[in-house]
Amino acid sequence: MKFRMPLAMVALTALSLSLPIQADDDLRSRADKHAPASLMGDHLHKPGEWMVEYKYMNMFMDGNRAGSQSLSDEDALGFGDGFFATPTNMTMEMHMLHVMYGYTEDVTLYTMLMLPSITMDHLRGPTFPAAALRGLPFTVHNSGLGDTGIGALVRLYSDEDDDLILNLGASLPTGDIYRTTSIPTNGHSDQTLPYPMRLGSGTFNARPGITWKRYYEFGSFGAQFQTDLPIGRNYRGYSVSDDYRLNAWYSQLITNNLSTSIRIQNLWRSNFDGVDLETPDAVISTNVEDFRGGYSLNLGLGAAALLGENLLNVEFVPTLYQDLNGVQLETDWSLAASWSKSL
Repeated sequence: MKFRMPLAMVALTALSLSLPIQADDDLRSRADKHAPASLMGDHLHKPGEWMVEYKYMNMFMDGNRAGSQSLSDEDALGFGDGFFATPTNMTMEMHMLHVMYGYTEDVTLYTMLMLPSITMDHLRGPTFPAAALRGLPFTVHNSGLGDTGIGALVRLYSDEDDDLILNLGASLPTGDIYRTTSIPTNGHSDQTLPYPMRLGSGTFNARPGITWKRYYEFGSFGAQFQTDLPIGRNYRGYSVSDDYRLNAWYSQLITNNLSTSIRIQNLWRSNFDGVDLETPDAVISTNVEDFRGGYSLNLGLGAAALLGENLLNVEFVPTLYQDLNGVQLETDWSLAASWSKSL
């Protein structure tokens, strides 16, 4: 996928070469004090200090891919033994409320509520059971409460310029994983929603991670390794992907209250383990447990503005490369934007 760096990003980066940056005794009080908007778990708070954050994320997926090759809708319908229908595109929006509390100088507690909203467009294929519906598109939507994140950030090491933070995170299975729809059959029978349209994992997940950040007079650098690991299988008989994310970013100060960032993300996911017996493979590719894993390389372009105690953070993330197991919708881009305030 071709993309161009937004003109605003180019202008801000160029401006950073000409504007003065004021010396600041506390390097962690500038616009680059948080990681780019798509990331979390990178900073701590003072004892007794609260932080409230609202974060919005949007991910857009368009077209199917097998391995590293894009597929037409016809090729996706006929992949392997063939499917009754195929997804053609998907939009996933996420609203998140993130609360952090400085428990001690070296431990910060956090929780995160998530409200996903998922819309997927489909195309019925030539083998669809109802002949009158063959070749016709349909759209399915699902939204509600997702899984709830909890955890503690623990300072392993800190000096004037560096932070090394351990993330002891987890998620609770508060998201619904069993909803049905009759839209594909034009109201004649209910079908269980496929895996990507479910609101949670159905399992308790461990989310350990580690972050290193180094601050300079003119900006900061960070690296983070984060995981999402389901514990056992859920009540429907499967567990979602093991998820591993390796991020590295650089933030450039324009002034102490304005910064830009660039980030590289490596993302690995395994296939699902087990099987939900109410998601037959022949119906659609998104029902296939072996078609859930793969590798993605993503680029993040961001900016942050500090307005008093309010931090505004935004990041646009185009996908550079994907190699997916089986046939799956490919991700074109994602967007994250947040507001946070320390209290």
